[in-house]
Amino acid sequence: MSAENFTPGQRWICDAELQLGLGTVLSSDFRTVTILFSATEEQRTYAKQSAPLTRVKFSPGDSVQSQEGWSLSVEGSYEEDGLITYVGRIEDGTTVELGEVLLNNFIQLNRPVERLFSNQLDSDKWFELRYQTHLHRAALSRSEIAGLAGGRTSHIPHQLYIAHEVAHRYAPRVLLADEVGLGKTIEAGLILHQQLLSERARRVLIVVPESLVHQWLVEMLRRFNLHFTILDEPRCQALDESSGQSNPFHTEQLILCNLEFLVSNPLRFQQALQGEWDLLVVDEAHHLEWSAQAPSIEYQAIEALAQVTQGVLLLTATPEQLGKESHFARLRLLDSDRFSDYQTFLNEEEGYRPIADTVALLISGESLDEGTNSILQEMVGEGDNRKYLELLQNDSATADEQRQARARLIEHLLDRHGTGRVLFRNTRDAVKGFPQREVTGHPLPLPVEYQAVLNDLSNGSVEPITEAQLLLSPELLYQSQEGSLKDWTEIDPRVEWLTARIKALYPAKVLVITSSAQSAIDIAGHLLHRAGIHAALFHEGLSIIERDRAAAFFADHESGSQLLVCSEIGSEGRNFQFAHHLIMFDLPLNPDLLEQRIGRLDRIGQRQTIEIEVPYLQQSPQEVIYRWYHEGLNAFEHNSPAGHAVFEQVQQQLLEQLDRACREEADVDSLIKMTRGQHHSLKEALQQGRNRLLEYSSCRSEMANQLQALAQYEDTVSELGDYLDDLFDCFGVDIEPHTSTSHIIRPGERMQTGSFPMLTEDGMIITYNREMALSHEDIHFITWAHPLVSGAMELIESSELGNSALTSVKYSGVNAGTLLLEVLYQLESTSKLSNRYLPPLTIRVVIDPQGRDHASKLTSEMIAREREFVKKETARTITRAYAQELQEMVDLAEQAARRQLPEILGDARAEAQSTLSREVHRLKALQSINPNIRQSEIDFFEQELEQATAAVASANLRLDALRVIVVT
Repeated sequence: MSAENFTPGQRWICDAELQLGLGTVLSSDFRTVTILFSATEEQRTYAKQSAPLTRVKFSPGDSVQSQEGWSLSVEGSYEEDGLITYVGRIEDGTTVELGEVLLNNFIQLNRPVERLFSNQLDSDKWFELRYQTHLHRAALSRSEIAGLAGGRTSHIPHQLYIAHEVAHRYAPRVLLADEVGLGKTIEAGLILHQQLLSERARRVLIVVPESLVHQWLVEMLRRFNLHFTILDEPRCQALDESSGQSNPFHTEQLILCNLEFLVSNPLRFQQALQGEWDLLVVDEAHHLEWSAQAPSIEYQAIEALAQVTQGVLLLTATPEQLGKESHFARLRLLDSDRFSDYQTFLNEEEGYRPIADTVALLISGESLDEGTNSILQEMVGEGDNRKYLELLQNDSATADEQRQARARLIEHLLDRHGTGRVLFRNTRDAVKGFPQREVTGHPLPLPVEYQAVLNDLSNGSVEPITEAQLLLSPELLYQSQEGSLKDWTEIDPRVEWLTARIKALYPAKVLVITSSAQSAIDIAGHLLHRAGIHAALFHEGLSIIERDRAAAFFADHESGSQLLVCSEIGSEGRNFQFAHHLIMFDLPLNPDLLEQRIGRLDRIGQRQTIEIEVPYLQQSPQEVIYRWYHEGLNAFEHNSPAGHAVFEQVQQQLLEQLDRACREEADVDSLIKMTRGQHHSLKEALQQGRNRLLEYSSCRSEMANQLQALAQYEDTVSELGDYLDDLFDCFGVDIEPHTSTSHIIRPGERMQTGSFPMLTEDGMIITYNREMALSHEDIHFITWAHPLVSGAMELIESSELGNSALTSVKYSGVNAGTLLLEVLYQLESTSKLSNRYLPPLTIRVVIDPQGRDHASKLTSEMIAREREFVKKETARTITRAYAQELQEMVDLAEQAARRQLPEILGDARAEAQSTLSREVHRLKALQSINPNIRQSEIDFFEQELEQATAAVASANLRLDALRVIVVT
């Protein structure tokens, strides 16, 4: 090269080190040139004759970025004194000029043609991986269950239905009020996951009681790979000092905090209000006390946040548990205009009773009486549904026709139901799949040492008890006494009983729960040192990673522990449904906590009867609470939705009997009799108040079962494993078997990139098996939605990896020695539109020198089977020798691709307009009969319809990759 080839200020890239970014010529002489790579702050001097450098020149249609960060769409350029100036338009349409000296230093070349003719050829497998990545990305964007099947969850119909129904809405505002054990947290996570993946939400605030912060953090991370940041006062102060942000709620996109923190700190609450959230999630919303005259400060705080946030998810108890006024208060948080008057709400709810009765009769399949026919005649207009009513009344219709007619009429009636669109409430009675529960109590003698503690308590010589739970944990009282000489595990008969019971149950998995972390530690230590039983230990003093390891140790059926001993935290957020033996070393005071404990095993999909065992000390508060739960509430063997309400009504009497049992025999029989009466009355009231229409609309079984079948099918036919095998091979990630359904991956010696998404130097254990992932939370569950996969796909598509290659293949369609050019084009739009209506589309062309397209005959799969390796030097020789012919073929390929464009764009336009127009018409029709359809939802889809039309109109082809094929 002569000296005039390089001019200071020109921009070049180093072909051998593309990661250096865009270089700038500083100086040159007869033999060398010096380049500054500002992106990495490195300066290199090259010999001109052998410099691996390529001049960067952009063409019309390219988008370039300035050092100031603004983008220019290139329309032309001119050169002056060896330097290029680009002319084009910026985002507001203004025409501006940008000198190459001012180009962004971080630009990396992604221009296949230039790479091909400068002999920058990738391995053939990289081209295949790039193409497969495009195909999988397009398929994922069209999936009906995108974002709903990628988490560490079971495919449960009612959960999938709610998530699908809600997540596809614009800024959903709903109440999730399923009964305990049906997975409200998972439903919220599924909705969150889908909204984030579809980019309908970017900023999320979760507000929960302080006791549930850890549970939510773990659930969102382990199930959905959503990394929330916990904000409390110490964290906020640290961020104030270090981040430079005036508002700590602006430092992250996903924030989790507790309600007590917000209401006790006016400054932080105001900062939260200014967080510009897309979605607000509130758990335990039924604890927000409200009356028209005096709403609580907690209720007012959530109300203020809900008013400035577009989407709101409230997780709450069932409407029957809440009471109608409290239930109305939750609905006010969603839409204060729609739910402004309590009496109007009651009258409206009462008006839905005929609809509920009609739906029940249609579901039963029984003949319709005159009254039902009259209601249907009134509610079914002259539209499409009229034919189904006529079909139902036609005696000559077939059974299938009658079934379809009933299904369509049920759908029509459910759409009319007022709160069915904003409230979802499933019950255990309606959702099948729960196991039976059996309980066995084991009365044991009260140790004299414990009796002494209780006697001292009655004499007032023990520190005052501030928590009634301590009455139920005598080992804690005993240890609090000065001068306790013996280890409590040596005197407590429950410990000896537990040791024998564990041995008798071997090898069955056993979950042991106690209220105290210290008691759990002591029990595990005793079992290990005195009986040689190695128990997994789980309590709040452990880190998240340590808890994961303990849960995994328990879940491992081959070399894991037989039992897991955990504190009360073990009843929050973790499910162990692979076990069916539950031993409660003590009992909680609150019925909700008791149900949470049992709920760790009592899950949908549990295949065994749950065996509950309770060792308790006779003539002590433990005996009182056991009998109260078992004989008063029947809470061990049956879920009790009314349990908490009964507890609140008899709490004073219960506490009195617990205290009395410390000194003398308690009057348990009278307490049980009163409890039974209250429980029976409340159960009857709940049953009579059941909103069956709401049950029907909360899970439309036909759609729910279809979603489940679709998710299960995706699990069984997924190509993810094969795709990742190719991806790991290309990137140099080592993979080896771990078990029959899991693998270990770690960076290999030939790693192609400095970092790989989610992969550390220590590696990670992965599985594609859902059952394995559900029982081993320490193993990464890899799905298409996992950050490792999505990150790797983005890494491929945003770089030039695989966009220029050469291969040789046997093909009878042309003469041996012929060159073919395989070209991939991406259909892209400048419109800001989600992929839902103009999904990523790859057009593949295999062109010969005469302009004939062989793509349909010479498929990618055929090339993969028949290709032969071509040495890099040979490949470079071919591209140099046939440069002119190949350039002409590039032009012919573009012509062939553009001939396909009108049909493709026409189909995309028709599909988008059909889908969106149908949704707009449906919502408008529903709005006329159901006031819960928000105008903002209709406006959103009308705007999307406009954007879809604009997106298709502005769509164009971008050359993404090409591969030279030598036919042999």
